[in-house]
Amino acid sequence: MAKKSKHSEAGTGAILALQKAGITPVIHTYEHDERAQAWGLEAAQALGLDPARVFKTLLVSHEKALAVVVIPVASRLDLKAIAKQLGWKKAELADPALAQRTTGYVVGGISPLGQKKALPTLIDTSAATHETVFVSGGRRGLDLELDPQVLAQLTKASFAEVAK
Repeated sequence: MAKKSKHSEAGTGAILALQKAGITPVIHTYEHDERAQAWGLEAAQALGLDPARVFKTLLVSHEKALAVVVIPVASRLDLKAIAKQLGWKKAELADPALAQRTTGYVVGGISPLGQKKALPTLIDTSAATHETVFVSGGRRGLDLELDPQVLAQLTKASFAEVAK
């Protein structure tokens, strides 16, 4: 069962990052199913949302460089577009263990907010068409709802067509 709360829930870097920026987080929680493999789609379904408004956070790499990409949960990365946006020759999905170490979050709960290390960030342009979007709050079963412009500002992100 999904719940919505305007009250902060201590514990994740994402929530703390919003609070530090003076933003009261809009928190949505749901019971995560350990058997689920498509965590973003699970969140959309559990929260009764259009998957176009729920975004997943992925890390991409090229040689030793890393970047964060935020795309709708039903979409796939456009690795050629990402590489072009970042000025890389090519991009590939980062190793999950490296993504976890770098962000401080578990795969399936990686938030674009409050990561251990600030990385270049791209948000798919489709986010800007919504009044609010949902991103992971830093663990499975926890999503945060916020204005995509605020998300871009807090992550120092650029909007780009990076999903297909």
